[in-house]
Amino acid sequence: MKDTPAVKEGEELVRPGMHWYVLRVASNREDQVRDALERKIKIEKFEDNIGRILVPTQKEKRLKGGNARVYYRKLYPGYVFVEMATMPDGSIPENVWFVIKETTGVGDFIGSGGKPSPMPLPDVEKMLAATIKPDDQPTLANLTFKKGDRVKIREGSFENFEGVVDEIDTQKGKVRVIVTLFGRATPIEIEYWQLEQI
Repeated sequence: MKDTPAVKEGEELVRPGMHWYVLRVASNREDQVRDALERKIKIEKFEDNIGRILVPTQKEKRLKGGNARVYYRKLYPGYVFVEMATMPDGSIPENVWFVIKETTGVGDFIGSGGKPSPMPLPDVEKMLAATIKPDDQPTLANLTFKKGDRVKIREGSFENFEGVVDEIDTQKGKVRVIVTLFGRATPIEIEYWQLEQI
Protein backbone atom coordinates (compact mmCIF):
# COMPACT_ATOMS: atom_id res chain seq x y z
CA MET A 1 0.00 0.00 0.00
CA LYS A 2 1.24 3.48 -0.87
CA ASP A 3 1.86 5.62 2.23
CA THR A 4 2.49 9.16 1.02
CA PRO A 5 2.17 12.28 3.15
CA ALA A 6 -0.73 14.53 2.16
CA VAL A 7 1.18 17.76 2.65
CA LYS A 8 4.91 18.18 2.30
CA GLU A 9 6.69 20.61 4.60
CA GLY A 10 5.89 24.17 3.55
CA GLU A 11 3.19 23.14 1.05
CA GLU A 12 -0.09 25.04 1.14
CA LEU A 13 -3.48 23.53 2.00
CA VAL A 14 -4.91 24.38 -1.41
CA ARG A 15 -2.92 25.28 -4.50
CA PRO A 16 -3.76 28.65 -6.09
CA GLY A 17 -6.85 28.51 -8.30
CA MET A 18 -7.90 25.11 -6.98
CA HIS A 19 -10.27 23.69 -4.37
CA TRP A 20 -10.59 20.28 -2.74
CA TYR A 21 -13.55 18.13 -3.79
CA VAL A 22 -14.89 14.82 -2.53
CA LEU A 23 -15.36 12.04 -5.10
CA ARG A 24 -17.53 9.03 -4.27
CA VAL A 25 -15.92 5.76 -5.35
CA ALA A 26 -16.63 2.04 -5.04
CA SER A 27 -15.78 0.77 -1.58
CA ASN A 28 -12.36 -0.89 -1.30
CA ARG A 29 -11.38 0.58 -4.70
CA GLU A 30 -10.07 3.92 -3.37
CA ASP A 31 -6.39 3.16 -4.00
CA GLN A 32 -7.00 1.76 -7.51
CA VAL A 33 -9.12 4.82 -8.42
CA ARG A 34 -6.43 7.21 -7.13
CA ASP A 35 -3.65 5.39 -9.01
CA ALA A 36 -5.70 5.22 -12.25
CA LEU A 37 -6.59 8.92 -12.06
CA GLU A 38 -2.97 9.92 -11.42
CA ARG A 39 -1.87 7.94 -14.49
CA LYS A 40 -4.62 9.36 -16.74
CA ILE A 41 -3.94 12.95 -15.65
CA LYS A 42 -0.26 12.58 -16.55
CA ILE A 43 -1.11 11.03 -19.93
CA GLU A 44 -3.70 13.73 -20.75
CA LYS A 45 -1.45 16.48 -19.29
CA PHE A 46 -4.22 17.79 -17.01
CA GLU A 47 -1.83 18.79 -14.20
CA ASP A 48 -3.06 22.40 -14.52
CA ASN A 49 -6.62 21.23 -13.82
CA ILE A 50 -5.98 18.56 -11.20
CA GLY A 51 -3.47 18.71 -8.35
CA ARG A 52 -3.20 16.12 -5.61
CA ILE A 53 -5.45 13.07 -5.36
CA LEU A 54 -5.60 11.58 -1.87
CA VAL A 55 -6.91 8.55 -0.05
CA PRO A 56 -6.21 9.56 3.57
CA THR A 57 -4.96 6.61 5.62
CA GLN A 58 -3.39 6.12 9.00
CA LYS A 59 -1.05 3.39 10.13
CA GLU A 60 -2.60 1.50 13.02
CA LYS A 61 -1.18 -1.16 15.23
CA ARG A 62 -3.64 -3.82 16.35
CA LEU A 63 -2.93 -6.41 18.98
CA LYS A 64 -4.38 -9.89 18.59
CA GLY A 65 -3.34 -12.69 20.89
CA GLY A 66 -0.32 -10.69 22.06
CA ASN A 67 0.97 -10.11 18.50
CA ALA A 68 1.05 -6.58 17.11
CA ARG A 69 0.36 -6.08 13.40
CA VAL A 70 0.40 -2.84 11.41
CA TYR A 71 -2.62 -2.07 9.24
CA TYR A 72 -3.47 0.86 6.99
CA ARG A 73 -6.89 2.17 7.94
CA LYS A 74 -8.76 4.35 5.45
CA LEU A 75 -10.09 7.40 7.25
CA TYR A 76 -12.91 7.98 4.74
CA PRO A 77 -13.92 4.64 3.14
CA GLY A 78 -15.66 5.09 -0.22
CA TYR A 79 -14.19 8.54 -0.92
CA VAL A 80 -11.21 10.00 -2.77
CA PHE A 81 -10.19 13.65 -2.31
CA VAL A 82 -9.33 15.58 -5.48
CA GLU A 83 -7.65 18.98 -5.64
CA MET A 84 -9.04 20.54 -8.79
CA ALA A 85 -9.63 23.78 -10.71
CA THR A 86 -13.19 24.30 -11.96
CA MET A 87 -14.77 26.66 -14.48
CA PRO A 88 -15.86 30.14 -13.26
CA ASP A 89 -19.43 28.82 -12.86
CA GLY A 90 -18.19 25.97 -10.62
CA SER A 91 -18.57 23.19 -13.19
CA ILE A 92 -15.82 20.75 -14.19
CA PRO A 93 -14.30 21.22 -17.68
CA GLU A 94 -15.90 18.60 -19.93
CA ASN A 95 -12.65 16.91 -21.02
CA VAL A 96 -11.48 16.62 -17.37
CA TRP A 97 -14.85 15.29 -16.20
CA PHE A 98 -14.85 12.70 -19.01
CA VAL A 99 -11.42 11.36 -17.91
CA ILE A 100 -12.55 11.15 -14.27
CA LYS A 101 -15.98 9.65 -15.00
CA GLU A 102 -14.56 7.00 -17.35
CA THR A 103 -12.33 5.63 -14.57
CA THR A 104 -13.52 2.28 -13.22
CA GLY A 105 -14.98 2.55 -9.72
CA VAL A 106 -15.77 6.29 -9.88
CA GLY A 107 -19.20 7.50 -8.78
CA ASP A 108 -19.91 11.22 -8.62
CA PHE A 109 -18.62 14.29 -6.82
CA ILE A 110 -20.46 15.47 -3.72
CA GLY A 111 -22.37 18.57 -4.76
CA SER A 112 -25.64 19.73 -6.26
CA GLY A 113 -27.00 20.79 -9.63
CA GLY A 114 -24.34 18.83 -11.50
CA LYS A 115 -21.55 20.89 -9.89
CA PRO A 116 -19.16 19.64 -7.21
CA SER A 117 -19.15 21.47 -3.88
CA PRO A 118 -15.72 22.63 -2.70
CA MET A 119 -14.74 21.46 0.78
CA PRO A 120 -14.71 24.19 3.45
CA LEU A 121 -11.14 25.06 4.54
CA PRO A 122 -11.58 23.75 8.13
CA ASP A 123 -12.58 20.35 6.67
CA VAL A 124 -9.56 20.45 4.33
CA GLU A 125 -7.27 21.19 7.28
CA LYS A 126 -8.78 18.33 9.28
CA MET A 127 -8.52 15.89 6.35
CA LEU A 128 -4.89 16.80 5.59
CA ALA A 129 -3.83 16.91 9.25
CA ALA A 130 -5.29 13.45 9.87
CA THR A 131 -3.03 11.96 7.20
CA ILE A 132 0.18 13.50 8.53
CA LYS A 133 2.09 11.52 11.11
CA PRO A 134 5.13 13.48 12.29
CA ASP A 135 6.97 10.38 13.53
CA ASP A 136 5.18 8.01 11.11
CA GLN A 137 4.66 5.63 14.04
CA PRO A 138 1.56 3.48 13.82
CA THR A 139 -1.18 4.38 16.25
CA LEU A 140 -2.88 1.72 18.32
CA ALA A 141 -6.38 1.13 17.01
CA ASN A 142 -9.01 2.75 19.23
CA LEU A 143 -6.35 4.42 21.39
CA THR A 144 -7.84 7.85 21.81
CA PHE A 145 -6.30 8.97 25.08
CA LYS A 146 -2.93 10.48 25.97
CA LYS A 147 -0.82 11.20 29.04
CA GLY A 148 -2.79 13.18 31.62
CA ASP A 149 -6.24 11.99 30.48
CA ARG A 150 -8.72 10.70 33.06
CA VAL A 151 -9.75 7.12 32.35
CA LYS A 152 -11.94 4.39 33.80
CA ILE A 153 -10.91 0.74 33.87
CA ARG A 154 -13.59 -1.41 32.19
CA GLU A 155 -12.30 -4.93 32.94
CA GLY A 156 -10.01 -6.94 35.15
CA SER A 157 -9.05 -6.77 38.84
CA PHE A 158 -9.36 -2.98 38.95
CA GLU A 159 -12.71 -2.74 37.13
CA ASN A 160 -14.53 0.58 37.70
CA PHE A 161 -11.43 2.24 39.19
CA GLU A 162 -10.66 5.69 37.80
CA GLY A 163 -7.22 7.13 37.27
CA VAL A 164 -4.92 9.28 35.17
CA VAL A 165 -2.86 8.04 32.21
CA ASP A 166 0.82 8.27 33.14
CA GLU A 167 2.55 6.47 30.28
CA ILE A 168 1.61 4.64 27.06
CA ASP A 169 3.69 1.74 25.69
CA THR A 170 2.59 1.51 22.06
CA GLN A 171 4.90 -1.47 21.44
CA LYS A 172 3.19 -3.67 24.04
CA GLY A 173 -0.23 -2.02 23.93
CA LYS A 174 -0.09 -1.29 27.65
CA VAL A 175 -0.96 1.88 29.52
CA ARG A 176 0.32 2.86 32.97
CA VAL A 177 -2.51 4.43 34.96
CA ILE A 178 -2.16 6.11 38.35
CA VAL A 179 -5.08 5.06 40.55
CA THR A 180 -5.74 5.76 44.23
CA LEU A 181 -5.57 2.57 46.32
CA PHE A 182 -6.04 2.85 50.07
CA GLY A 183 -5.40 6.59 49.90
CA ARG A 184 -2.13 6.27 47.95
CA ALA A 185 -1.37 6.99 44.29
CA THR A 186 -0.47 3.63 42.76
CA PRO A 187 0.69 2.96 39.19
CA ILE A 188 -0.87 -0.06 37.48
CA GLU A 189 -0.27 -1.39 33.99
CA ILE A 190 -3.37 -2.15 31.92
CA GLU A 191 -4.08 -3.30 28.34
CA TYR A 192 -5.19 -0.22 26.35
CA TRP A 193 -8.50 -1.83 25.31
CA GLN A 194 -9.50 -2.27 28.97
CA LEU A 195 -9.74 1.52 29.41
CA GLU A 196 -12.29 4.13 28.47
CA GLN A 197 -11.95 7.87 28.56
CA ILE A 198 -13.96 9.82 31.14
